[in-house]
Amino acid sequence: MRARLSLDPRRTALLLIDFQEEQRRDPVYSVAGFNDVLGNAGRLLQSARGRGLRVFHAAYRRDFASCPPRPFEPLANDGRPGFSDAANPLTAICDELRPIASEPVIYKNDASAYSAGTLQAFLTADAIEWLVVAGVWTEACVAATIRDAIATGFHVLLVKDACGSGTETMHQTAVINIANRLYGGAVADTRRAIELIAGSEVETWMVDRPVPILFNYSDAVEHYRNL
Repeated sequence: MRARLSLDPRRTALLLIDFQEEQRRDPVYSVAGFNDVLGNAGRLLQSARGRGLRVFHAAYRRDFASCPPRPFEPLANDGRPGFSDAANPLTAICDELRPIASEPVIYKNDASAYSAGTLQAFLTADAIEWLVVAGVWTEACVAATIRDAIATGFHVLLVKDACGSGTETMHQTAVINIANRLYGGAVADTRRAIELIAGSEVETWMVDRPVPILFNYSDAVEHYRNL
């Protein structure tokens, strides 16, 4: 359903997930339309900084020294991590979203930004209630983080066009699936999210019951656009 929403900047934080060079330059893990997604995330970041919101960055850096290989985890031929190797310079956060000194960077060894164990403490210390979330890949690290945020009592604003995946279809269906169980949260595009950050009351999409969107290949794009 569509409903009006406003955010208290003192209780709202922006979380940017895995905007790393790997997603732009690695042909195996590149995100479809990444430059557009990155541009929208940059607009969110600029708005959040301008309003004094807390900002957090999460980056996937697989480090076997701190977290040994898990069962069935894909490995490179030399036994090193199969993706997001901490020694790979492509795990660096994109310059367009370079964190400043006041913005904590959460390096994680798993999909969820909560897996590193520090995000919850940061949010609790700052009395955060709403997380504005943008990132990649939508069905993986973004979805895992949102599930953990909801489970620990935070409202989530999912900014749909500031997220991305390997294909546009993967991204759009992931957003719909997240939206179907986004309890206590909302979905908006970048324009509306920036209006919310600026202090306006904005119409967003909110879930009013479990799994309200039943979709097929034929109508998934329409449902995505309606969010």
